[in-house]
Amino acid sequence: MLSESKTSTTTAKKPRVLVAMSGGVDSAVAAALLVEQGYDVIGVTMQVWDYSSNSCDIQEGNGTCCSSIDVDDARAVADKLNIPFYVINCEAKFQAYVIDDFISSYLEGRTPIPCVNCNTYLKFDHLIQKMQELECDYLATGHYAQVTTSPTGRPAIQTSKDDGKDQTYFLFTLNPKIIPQLLFPIGNMEKSQVRKIAESKGLDVAKKKDSTGLCFIGKEGHAQFISKHVAPELLNPGEVKLYPSGEVLGTHQGIHQFTYGQRKGMGIAHNEPLYVVKLDPRNHVVWLGEEKHLFAQKLVLKNPNWLDEMISGEPLRIKIRYHHRGAQAILKPVGDRWHVYFDEPQRAITPGQAAVVYRSSQLLGGGWIESLEKK
Repeated sequence: MLSESKTSTTTAKKPRVLVAMSGGVDSAVAAALLVEQGYDVIGVTMQVWDYSSNSCDIQEGNGTCCSSIDVDDARAVADKLNIPFYVINCEAKFQAYVIDDFISSYLEGRTPIPCVNCNTYLKFDHLIQKMQELECDYLATGHYAQVTTSPTGRPAIQTSKDDGKDQTYFLFTLNPKIIPQLLFPIGNMEKSQVRKIAESKGLDVAKKKDSTGLCFIGKEGHAQFISKHVAPELLNPGEVKLYPSGEVLGTHQGIHQFTYGQRKGMGIAHNEPLYVVKLDPRNHVVWLGEEKHLFAQKLVLKNPNWLDEMISGEPLRIKIRYHHRGAQAILKPVGDRWHVYFDEPQRAITPGQAAVVYRSSQLLGGGWIESLEKK
């Protein structure tokens, strides 16, 4: 007599993913799609800035992000999707890596990009640690970007389907080792499609407007913010000079009030339109010049981070700011820097901004603009 065989059945473990939820429609749809696809989803929101403090002049809900209203919106989406939800207080890390760098950059004559530091040290550093603590397999965000494989066979970041919303510019500092653990569920969609999905799933954030500007800066602007957060003796007044003659046109109350390409708000009368073409923080001088003096054909890039193999002298596309379309250039290593040579002069190359490098639609990496040479 044959004995009855017993078939053991095991249930495969669902991949677990930690989703960074900002309270906006993009991350909400990212979480919803992952739930729909069968992932074990955990939502998390970072509390980075105290909007209730006396030093903050921003009214919540007016295009800000990471506010208590946004936390409540993210929690409501998590409840709707029936997923666990956590709030992580990141205010100290945000202060150290974002706010302090923002202030010091302006005082040193550079124009910073706080969103890059936020991505680097919070979203793709701090949250990777939380992902590991919660035994998650992946970290997902609502970025408009895509994970793919490069021609060299390495995991790679590719631009999103929606050119107008593409956010790969802010991701050049990623550690290439974590790319296989990243998910960008809406990276192959356009914004209009994302909102339609949110509506179809009954998410209250479907029509919520996008966050604009910097989450910690109010209507008064960055100069007023800095004035309130540093000692008065650090806001050195100085001269405003005409480039390249050196003629003194007037005075200013601090170099932090200016950025390259600025035309308005300088209090200088002149027979030709003048722009900020150079900042000299050592001597506290703001240089104004005609628009032609804004153009440069070379820049020096420091602290580079490469996500794939770089070939010296290869023609590539370089973006010198987020809304820049990108321009053809070649890069050559010089010591620990890279020199970038554009085919055509570029307007208002700005120290402190990022030069981000693409091979076709693949994000290769980038670095920080240290200096430039004018045409």
